Amino acid sequence: MKTILYMDNEKFIAGTTLRDESAPEFNNMAFHACIDPESVLKNRKQLSVSLGCGPRDFVCASQTHSANFHKVTSADKGRGAEIGATAIPDTDALYTLEPNIVLSSFTADCVPVIFWNEVNGLIGVIHSGWQGTVKEITTKVFEHLKTVEKCDLEDFHVQIGMALSEEKFEVDADVYLKFKALGYADEFMYFNSETGKYHIDNQKTVKKQLELAGVLADRITIDRTCTYLSEDGFSYRQDKKAGRHLSFIMRKSME
Repeated sequence: MKTILYMDNEKFIAGTTLRDESAPEFNNMAFHACIDPESVLKNRKQLSVSLGCGPRDFVCASQTHSANFHKVTSADKGRGAEIGATAIPDTDALYTLEPNIVLSSFTADCVPVIFWNEVNGLIGVIHSGWQGTVKEITTKVFEHLKTVEKCDLEDFHVQIGMALSEEKFEVDADVYLKFKALGYADEFMYFNSETGKYHIDNQKTVKKQLELAGVLADRITIDRTCTYLSEDGFSYRQDKKAGRHLSFIMRKSME
């Protein structure tokens, strides 16, 4: 199974699965974008083995390009893990303070955001497609962590995962104007006069949101792999029947 581990230490393990021609459905990890759910289950079980956990340690959400988030507890273990219908509904970000829970986010061009707090052990994932970005889901999650969970945002590390590149993310004026209205994304967009299309760097826009929220710039890392251009990537823009990557993070038990 092809995966990237962004981090693996005594406290946390985090990474993303990759497109893999040797795996069922090219290593597709999502029930909502599969041909055969059994193929997804096989891929997830293989991932769980590599992470040293069980298939029901995963927690998944039914992603709707919302700005909604959910605090995961051990009672949520297994939701969406083996049956898609049990996923946490209408939610695009998950976080938890509990160990041995694999938080999951599914993408095929959208921006996955993986984060962890070195001090209190809080971890989380965010699915930020362009709709989530203009709804400022990342900003809202970190404002919540600061005000409700009493986190110091300078204690966070963030990994922005592979996504559609600025070169391949071309849009019409309606989407451009939504990014323009944010007031801080102008430097991450350009207009191609030959095609009449605008190009947007969604990853850097999300990074800006993190910085404006209070996360330190030098603690934010971006995987600049383009899901459209890379053989390792699933791209919905390239193929509407594409599978999905699973970006994950787990806090390890200290026992």
